[in-house]
Amino acid sequence: MGALIRLLAGRAAQAVLVALLVGTACFLMVRLLPGDMAYRIAASRYGYDLVNSAAAEAVRRELGLERPWIAQLGAWFTDLARLDLGTSLASGEAVTDALAVQLGHTLLLSVAALLLSLLIGPPLGALAGLRAGGGWDGALLAASAALRALPAFVIGIGLMLWLGVSWDWLPVAGVGGWREVVLPALTLALGLAAASSRVTRDAVAGVVASPFFGFARMKGLSDAAAFRRHGARNAAIPVVAYLGLQLVVLIEGVVVVESLFAWPGIGHALVHAVLGRDIPMVQGTALAMGLLFVTLNALTDLACWALDPRRRHA
Repeated sequence: MGALIRLLAGRAAQAVLVALLVGTACFLMVRLLPGDMAYRIAASRYGYDLVNSAAAEAVRRELGLERPWIAQLGAWFTDLARLDLGTSLASGEAVTDALAVQLGHTLLLSVAALLLSLLIGPPLGALAGLRAGGGWDGALLAASAALRALPAFVIGIGLMLWLGVSWDWLPVAGVGGWREVVLPALTLALGLAAASSRVTRDAVAGVVASPFFGFARMKGLSDAAAFRRHGARNAAIPVVAYLGLQLVVLIEGVVVVESLFAWPGIGHALVHAVLGRDIPMVQGTALAMGLLFVTLNALTDLACWALDPRRRHA
């Protein structure tokens, strides 16, 4: 139990550090972008055709953009301590209200992508690991290497042209029912599955070559029974641990894929907030993505803790 408490305390400290670093980095990066911030915010509010220097100056005074940077950043951290992320400079909507909707869409897409990748990658990798060095192993290596080399937007455009335009099976953009989720989730899932299949293959091949697995077969167990009783849990530990690393790819890919498929999640909102110089929205969406990453890693740690008895007795 002590190991579990230390694990959770470490992740909580990491969440606080993420909040401090993400908030500061986003504030400085948006401030250092070229151009007049007040003008860009006014353009986001009123449109580029209607904005002028007088409107930009009014926005500057309204939002206090003439104050020192350190004062504005300090005010944001003070509000954050009260769990208040502020209001969008462009729309006037509370950032927490906007994130509540956007985060739901992002979680739906992320969970669908992760489940699809687990349905594709580990089973194929396990089959290759049970017959390491065979034809299936070589074919899977070539396919996974090709998918890992392709950026997410290339995979997404290919799926849009193939399944959306040529065959007209699925919609290529928007949000609605389950059909709109398939293409963006599959775009993310293929990249994740390419990596998880190789990790699973190596883990399973290591288990099959181990002395305890050979001894299980010497006792008369079939390969399937030996793997089910003695191999699956040992092979699952590195696969589950690697999911934590895959979450980085997943959260990074969400920004690209949501913009590509017009999916209204936090990645899509982050792009528009950066273009509009909407500092509270940029900080809020980036903070949500950072804390989401920490939370998913904590869940991965808990899964590894449950699978590996050595961690429970550390």
